[in-house]
Amino acid sequence: MTIETPPSNDPSPSHEERGRGRMRAGDSVLAPDVDPTARAEPAEPGAPVPDLERTKRAIERPASRSIGVTVLAVLAVLYTLYFARDFLIPIVFALLLDFFFSPVVRALARWRIRPPLGAGIVVLGVVGLVGLGAYELSEPVERWAAQAPQTVATAERKLKALLKPLERVSSTAEQVERATTVGDRPPTRVVVQGPSLLSRVFGTTQRLVVAVIETLILLYFLLAAGDLFLQKLLKVLPNWDDKHTAVQVARKIEVSISTYLVTAFAVNVGEGLVVAGTMYLIGLPNPLLWGALVVVLEFIPYIGAGVIAIILALAGLTTFDSVGQAMLAPALFLVINVVQGNFVSPMLHADRLTLNPVAIIVGLSLLWRVWGIPGAFVAVPLLAAFKIVCDHVAVLAPIGEFLGGRDERERRTIVRAT
Repeated sequence: MTIETPPSNDPSPSHEERGRGRMRAGDSVLAPDVDPTARAEPAEPGAPVPDLERTKRAIERPASRSIGVTVLAVLAVLYTLYFARDFLIPIVFALLLDFFFSPVVRALARWRIRPPLGAGIVVLGVVGLVGLGAYELSEPVERWAAQAPQTVATAERKLKALLKPLERVSSTAEQVERATTVGDRPPTRVVVQGPSLLSRVFGTTQRLVVAVIETLILLYFLLAAGDLFLQKLLKVLPNWDDKHTAVQVARKIEVSISTYLVTAFAVNVGEGLVVAGTMYLIGLPNPLLWGALVVVLEFIPYIGAGVIAIILALAGLTTFDSVGQAMLAPALFLVINVVQGNFVSPMLHADRLTLNPVAIIVGLSLLWRVWGIPGAFVAVPLLAAFKIVCDHVAVLAPIGEFLGGRDERERRTIVRAT
């Protein structure tokens, strides 16, 4: 028996017809399933009408931006800094040296020496002083490097009594490894042959020479140009407020970074002279080498002092007979460093660079990972420049607040609140 369905009086298309119409409209399976005959009606009678203008303003707020896009942008910047480090490191060093030597070029300009000639005098003077210092220190450095294997062996022999617990742990680990080995045949070890020492040294030296030449050339043109790039930036900025902010940021960065570099260099030179004199008095050879090492490595916060203490400990162990006398050199250096870091530097730096120690450690670790040793040298100046930019840009103001140190007013406020 056949059952006939009576024709429907509803003129609206059926579900199958609407589906065929949608498939004809878009052949892709990713096309949205939209019913063109549907009408937008409120969910409940008398419901409020959506305010589209308010929704648009809420979407355009900075707080409504996608967190994912921000994270991707930060990662893109970090990867760019890492992969473009050979290109960016000479530029950063040239900019910092430009801040350091710009006052000298301006002083020469007051003596009617034009900036191009003054920049040439400064660059040639830097090359001459660095070359002279390297020549004077080349002999003790070469001698100390040649004796490095004997130095380590002597230090290890003198510290053997202190390393006995570690030796016991190491021998126990070896016994456990032998006990877990199945059979008499030792396991096969695959050794990946890396580049030779000569190729590594030659490649590193070649990159270093190229980076130094690029830095010196760029430094000359930056010193000779003066405020050229700032003038160009002001010319392309459309608004007067943006021009004013750009001038404020540029001047504050220049003054802060140049003052910090000059003060830090003077403090490091003074500390280096004190350390060299102290090492000479206790009988440690090559005192000028240790003083120069202090001048250079003290630009790296915290880590530089630790490296110097370790090197002085090794030098003391190879020079003196007893371990106690050998530890006198790093102990005296640490005392000098503590006095410098807690009394001399705060008095000279004052409030020019108010960065909290946590921000310095995080920035130092980040740039160490991204740029290696050069990144450790430029971490503090770059972090200070970034804080100045954050303080003058409204969107970045919270980041600048977190980077800054806590002043006495904040301390008193917190104490009263607790």
